[in-house]
Amino acid sequence: MRISARADYAVRAALQLADARDAGPLKAEAIAEAQDIPHKFLEGILNDMRRGGLVRSQRGGNGGYRLAKPAQDISIADVIRVVDGPLVSVRGVRPPELSYSGPAASLLPLWIALRANVRQILDGVSLADVATADLPAPVSALTEDPASWTNP
Repeated sequence: MRISARADYAVRAALQLADARDAGPLKAEAIAEAQDIPHKFLEGILNDMRRGGLVRSQRGGNGGYRLAKPAQDISIADVIRVVDGPLVSVRGVRPPELSYSGPAASLLPLWIALRANVRQILDGVSLADVATADLPAPVSALTEDPASWTNP
């Protein structure tokens, strides 16, 4: 599974907004600078997030962006889905729409299990969890295995 630059930038921008929840709207330029995200690319991401109901925009001198709901009510999966679509796909197809035959027939349940695990983690972690560095215990436990930090 790959996390696209678009998804990474969207989550980072959402976390910046979560951190500034009491400071009022943030300008796209400020978010881009704080998170080292190309400004033009971020504008498109923020527009997708606005259309997806995750952020609100406000025009004017005091304008900018803010989260549309509390950070604890927005999962990391919500952000990724809004900017990138389904969390797990195979060749651009959702796993339940696939079919395999012969020795590859048992591949479908593997893709379904992968999707279930990705959903369990990303749907189970909110922006507030990440912004406050308080990840859910099952997620933190996964990071305790040194092998989790290495590339085979």
